Amino acid sequence: MLIPVMLAGGAGSRLWPASRQSRPKQFLSLIGDQSLLEDTLDRLAGIDDLGAPLLVGSEEHRFVLAEQMRAAGRDGLSGGRILLEPAPRNTAAAVAAAAFQAVAEHGPAAELLVLPTDHAVADTSEFQRALARARAGTPRDGLTLFGVVPDRPETGYGYIRAGAPAGDDLRHVDTFREKPDAATAASYIAAGDHFWNSGIFYFRADTYLALLAEHAPDIHDAVQRAHANATVDIDFLRLDTAAFESARSDSIDYAVIEKTDRALMVALDAGWSDLGSWSSVARAGAADARGNSVHGDVWLAEADNCVVHSEGRLIAALGTRDQIIVETADALLVADRSREQDIKQLVADMAKAGRPEATEHRKAYRPWGSYQQIAAGPRFQVKHIRVTPGGRLSLQSHHHRAEHWIVVRGTAKVTCDEHEMLLTENQSTYIPLGAVHRLENPGKVELDLIEVQSGSYLGEDDIVRYDDVYGRAEATDPDSDATRL
Repeated sequence: MLIPVMLAGGAGSRLWPASRQSRPKQFLSLIGDQSLLEDTLDRLAGIDDLGAPLLVGSEEHRFVLAEQMRAAGRDGLSGGRILLEPAPRNTAAAVAAAAFQAVAEHGPAAELLVLPTDHAVADTSEFQRALARARAGTPRDGLTLFGVVPDRPETGYGYIRAGAPAGDDLRHVDTFREKPDAATAASYIAAGDHFWNSGIFYFRADTYLALLAEHAPDIHDAVQRAHANATVDIDFLRLDTAAFESARSDSIDYAVIEKTDRALMVALDAGWSDLGSWSSVARAGAADARGNSVHGDVWLAEADNCVVHSEGRLIAALGTRDQIIVETADALLVADRSREQDIKQLVADMAKAGRPEATEHRKAYRPWGSYQQIAAGPRFQVKHIRVTPGGRLSLQSHHHRAEHWIVVRGTAKVTCDEHEMLLTENQSTYIPLGAVHRLENPGKVELDLIEVQSGSYLGEDDIVRYDDVYGRAEATDPDSDATRL
């Protein structure tokens, strides 16, 4: 059985302001209507012996991970386990955690396909053909990398130099090359035996764990303890914090692949991109006759070679050239395309200065749905709350604010002190300060509600929680997710 291991822990700050720490690029729709994570799931459709995926992501993104898996619902792929990393420790540890889980669920012979969830692949059929070649040609003790056939000299990617053939479709890996300068990258393309390192791998679970134990035993042992002491929480498998944090941070390439003589490579020529910059997003999509790549509500006049991305408002550009223009609900980026590799540092500088927009989106995800700030001012705040069918907020009260709720879609079940009521579209209710209340969606469609808060303090930590179906603690720490809705 083939188990997809989907790595969803990256940040993608070079795609700011669309991609941020609170909602990075794998959860965004950058080149189509679906998120990159959903596109990764679709890439697997039709494989006969495919098992439910194992997603590895961060604690911070647990609710959006679960929501996107539920929303995907494709061929049973949405039923996979989500493994939560208590701290970022790079891909060697993340893949090890998934390998231990695969062994526990399917036995040591489980085949793993390691997939970053923030990449684009234009030709799904060719991707699946490369996967079939890898499965047919990889020996039991081997590991196969997917080497992308390059179509240009690229200084932003690592390279694999392919060696002698290993059967009909695979080649031995000769050496790895770091991100080269332009002249060296051009020489690699001319040589014809260099391929981009895609970060996609195929191997058996027991093979990877054995090689990890051989070449990075400290990582192997730390993750083994973290998995052995993991706890189940709703849809999540929480790896033990102390054990996982003790693991050294290293990539699967450095920890294992570059140290073993069992590495093989299968060529992948399927329109792959890691979407590591706005220009790579533009290349993965379609451009107009003047080289402009646009997304959303955009109006261009006499513009050339621009990347323009709107998430809401109209962007109009006149006479612009070689610009990146990206609009979100709370931020606007304008940058010269020649400086796009500096966006990451720009974001770091903003974060250091304490700008929340550097890392946080206005929209926050919870196990019951999401909420987003619409407007705020002295003593008031307006939010859009969306509750998925069957979702229930915690039973709670507030010390400093009252709330007005207006239903705009769906049906709301409201508890307010001793009273229960059902509200439908265009109906509203008032939650007085101090009232013990709960909001639920008993219907089969999403509940959309406008919440108007008023009071002396409107922070998310002004919550006393009495009951919660999702098992979140009754905490009062303002930095704890347990206090928030």
